[in-house]
Amino acid sequence: MPTNMTLFSINAILILSTDDRSRILTKYYSPPHSQPHASHSGAAAGATTTSSAGSNPYGTVKEQKAFEKGLMDKTNKQSGDVILYDGRVVVYKMEGDVMLYVVGGGDENEILLFGVVLALRDSLAILLKNSTDKRTLIENYDLVSLAIDEIVDDGIILEVDPVVVASRVTRPPAQDVSGVKGIDLSEQGIMNAWELLKAKGVERIRQL
Repeated sequence: MPTNMTLFSINAILILSTDDRSRILTKYYSPPHSQPHASHSGAAAGATTTSSAGSNPYGTVKEQKAFEKGLMDKTNKQSGDVILYDGRVVVYKMEGDVMLYVVGGGDENEILLFGVVLALRDSLAILLKNSTDKRTLIENYDLVSLAIDEIVDDGIILEVDPVVVASRVTRPPAQDVSGVKGIDLSEQGIMNAWELLKAKGVERIRQL
């Protein structure tokens, strides 16, 4: 029986552009019982900010960008949704002109990681009304970042139900508070909206 069991499962969550391979949003997480080192999250312009203590697998922006570039090169040649890259299990989903990645350790359960990338994809679909593209993600950077934080915190998986994630993240528009009365932001309201989006997606596929 393992003696070093931990809830830490996620090394990084990455959202990258498939057009120019630029960063849209990246978050790297630190193992809780490693040597102190800054963990980082990067924005669309490649900015990196320090969050919690601990060492992450790619401790500098240069190392992170090299990893991301190699990952893009690798997944562009793949037809599946899971690979082993640089000794790490990576699951990914392409949405429009962006790629969503969830990175775990080399011995991490790929089904667990796949549940996280699906939760991220579906949460963004709800929050952004099925417009998961680079421009929309950048315009709604705050919602995207909050959604990721609701799913994973410091490398620990918190929630994989996209309806629950979206209900926690959604906030009324500041410019039109008076119009919020007619919007159902409860968990049931979000669930109804999600079912409607899925139905529209199925209808669109049938028309192709």
